[in-house]
Amino acid sequence: MVDNTRGIVAMLASVVVFIFNDALIKLAAENMPSVQAIGMRGLFATLWCALALLATGTWRKISYAMHPQVMLRSGLEAAAAIIYLIALFQIPFAIATAVNLSMPLILTVLAVLVLKEDVRWRRWTAVGLGFAGVLLVIQPRPGDINGWTWVALTGTCLSACRDVVARHLPPAVPTLVVSFSTAITVAIVGCIWALIEGWQPIDARAWGYLVSSSLLLAMGYQFLVIALRSGGEISVMAPFRYSSILWALAIGYAVWGEVPNTLALAGIAVIVGSGLYILHRERVRR
Repeated sequence: MVDNTRGIVAMLASVVVFIFNDALIKLAAENMPSVQAIGMRGLFATLWCALALLATGTWRKISYAMHPQVMLRSGLEAAAAIIYLIALFQIPFAIATAVNLSMPLILTVLAVLVLKEDVRWRRWTAVGLGFAGVLLVIQPRPGDINGWTWVALTGTCLSACRDVVARHLPPAVPTLVVSFSTAITVAIVGCIWALIEGWQPIDARAWGYLVSSSLLLAMGYQFLVIALRSGGEISVMAPFRYSSILWALAIGYAVWGEVPNTLALAGIAVIVGSGLYILHRERVRR
């Protein structure tokens, strides 16, 4: 029987650091173009990963960054980020968030079709209920859905494919090398796009947000790759991405004074309940 505990813990850790990273990059982007913020964040994340490679001696295996599967994952990461960002500029944040949080459903489908995991009706039900809880929290309006929604879905599908590719990375490839390759690819794409769009000056506060955000991004890359390479089932780990909406609500209240309504609170209960049920089923199976 597969033990998914390590993968779940790493997935939850990645969710925490990624959501705080998103909050910081949102603050930074209030004073500069979003794509410029993403490119600069990628540059600093590359720096943190490079320092970690030097400190651990893993730099000796940096040639693995040119491994076809590592390059494929990095390319998918950059493409997913850019495509999703383009859509985000065109549709309401709630709609984009709903589409992005459909990833656990997409990953569960890919786990069945590509990884041949055995996903039974209880797990499908828990995944579906978790997504229903997300919709209760963000409450998207049907009238806001348009062609750009499908563009956002394309970015989300690419992110799911990225995670499946990470599952098949050779064991010899260090996780730090994967994180470094991902960070530098996103940095290059983001900065080139920002230069084409028009570079703008960055103030001291924005620099602080970018540096802090990049450190969390580098940590998030590590935790996510650890989760996907843990040997656990993706169809079990994926639904724990829903917990990001809980952190988003907490940060939204603390930073921007956003208070969830009754439907949102009900959605939180559904999300927590689905996650606890998956943990319970894992305990029963073992």
